[in-house]
Amino acid sequence: MDITISRKIHYVEFEIYVLTQFNSTSLNRHLSCAYASNMDGYKNEGFVRVLAAHQSPENLNWFQGTADAVRQWLWLFKEHNVLEFLVFIGDHLYRMDYERFIQVHRETDADIIVAALSMDEKRATVDTTILGLDDKRAKEPPFIASMGIYVVSKDVMLNLLRDQFSGTNDFGSEIIPGATSFGIREDIGTIEAFYNANLGITKMLVPDFSLVIYLIALMVLNFLPNFYDRLYLIYTQLRYLPPSKMLDADVTDSVIGEGGIIKNCKIHHYVVGLRSCISEGVIIEDTLLMRADYYETDADKRFMSTKGSVSIGIGKNSHIKRACIDKNARIGDNVKI
Repeated sequence: MDITISRKIHYVEFEIYVLTQFNSTSLNRHLSCAYASNMDGYKNEGFVRVLAAHQSPENLNWFQGTADAVRQWLWLFKEHNVLEFLVFIGDHLYRMDYERFIQVHRETDADIIVAALSMDEKRATVDTTILGLDDKRAKEPPFIASMGIYVVSKDVMLNLLRDQFSGTNDFGSEIIPGATSFGIREDIGTIEAFYNANLGITKMLVPDFSLVIYLIALMVLNFLPNFYDRLYLIYTQLRYLPPSKMLDADVTDSVIGEGGIIKNCKIHHYVVGLRSCISEGVIIEDTLLMRADYYETDADKRFMSTKGSVSIGIGKNSHIKRACIDKNARIGDNVKI
């Protein structure tokens, strides 16, 4: 979410609404801490506000999908004096020139523009009609998949959601295909895609998964998620953690989050989350380790030991390869994954 929102903040005028589903307390708390109106870089030129799912006498359902979420808040969005809406998903990893994206939308006098990228056959869903391909050509590389990022003219958005497709719930599979009599969709929100995207940032300054974004208006933009650029800072919640401490550790091609303690181990091609504790003799390869939400005290560790449990982190002499490990994981000694 931080990467997606930070990309928008770098533009002078931004008004960002984050639509969240129910049980979103932790996300709401993070957004309120990370994107306060007095944050450096903001300069009060815009805002980031959370719009939570809700029920009303007129609508007893929670958000049923991406399009339904926008529809339920249309009464607020239509009051803004804007020409178009930029719709994007919160869990994507990319950098895009949004000013150019919107400029193309206006220059081509389009109603809707879809951002798309080239995709391997394994992750692509064959749906030939949005680009007008025949079935044979559609099954040949390169495959083009929607990123779930759209620019939609304001009047078109209101018409589609309120009038033409008032009973539909999803942009990618219903609204966009229905609006154009065409269809293209692809789900990139998988664990494998999450794993590969994170490990992709370990290899080079500009990750190896740099791609080309194709717009349905046949314009091409660069897709370069470079996170070491002072013009494109990534904002997040301040946690006041110390730098990670590495004691006699062999670390290559890895990204280490702050607040960790890494002792006498061997790590290669690894993304280490906040507050991670890795013990002696551990060997880790091709792995993503999510953060720990808190530090355990010595008293906590003694108490867990008496109950036969293990501390948060990775225990001694464990060997982990090609794994995606959830936050606050407890992995004991001599474990092989």
